[in-house]
Amino acid sequence: MLILAFLLLAFGAAYVYVRICGFVVWKTALLFAGCFLALNLLYFVVVWVATWFINQSKPISRQNSVCRTGCMYVAYLLTGYAWVRTHVRGLEKLPEPGKFLLVCNHRSMFDPAVIVRKLGKFNISFVSKPSNMKIPLFGTMGYGAGYLAIDRENDRKALSTILTAADYLKRGICSIGIFPEGTRSRGGELLPFHAGSFKIAQKANVPLVITSVSGTEKIKKNLFHRPTDVYLDILEVIPAEKVKDMSTKELSDYSSRLIAENLKMVPA
Repeated sequence: MLILAFLLLAFGAAYVYVRICGFVVWKTALLFAGCFLALNLLYFVVVWVATWFINQSKPISRQNSVCRTGCMYVAYLLTGYAWVRTHVRGLEKLPEPGKFLLVCNHRSMFDPAVIVRKLGKFNISFVSKPSNMKIPLFGTMGYGAGYLAIDRENDRKALSTILTAADYLKRGICSIGIFPEGTRSRGGELLPFHAGSFKIAQKANVPLVITSVSGTEKIKKNLFHRPTDVYLDILEVIPAEKVKDMSTKELSDYSSRLIAENLKMVPA
């Protein structure tokens, strides 16, 4: 919506210019592009100011709406300019209302952007690697929206993140998304899952949403050259009661098997 609003405002400014000064192609195009860019920069200045009040040393008490909208906007920009065409299947399976833990395989840096854009109304924030949360502006913006860093090399810190994510779910701050592989699969194969991540759903007593994504690994190769078809499949939703009855290893193995089977059936 923000992109459309900025485009309309830029078009309005160009229209006023043409009415007053006459139509000159390069001047009108330059004014339109300049206005659109200026509006985007102004918006990120607003987000930047909002991040001044966010302290990453402690969990958030509520989601910062400016930061949340900023994350959505970045997702729209990334997938829009990268010419991503996402095909979502199984959307009707998602629990609504209520929060959930979403698990998905990981193939590209575009995976979170694709999910956030297509499942925006479900308000999903991701558990990510610490380096992503240190990116200037975007790391703090994500933290304000409920994103969390997990240090898989430090068990105590990893457990702290798991407990914080579960707390966010319990308090209804946001749904949580994780990539149980822990890192991107460079060769396309499904990497082993970290079972500990599934404790989030158990401790928060929420459903587990098993999802697969494919095609995002082609985006960088197709960038500015051709559109990329991405397939986002909601495979199964395991109710909270069943999540409680299963061990984290059982949940991990079942999710991994389901995703692996689905990836074999996705168009190449």
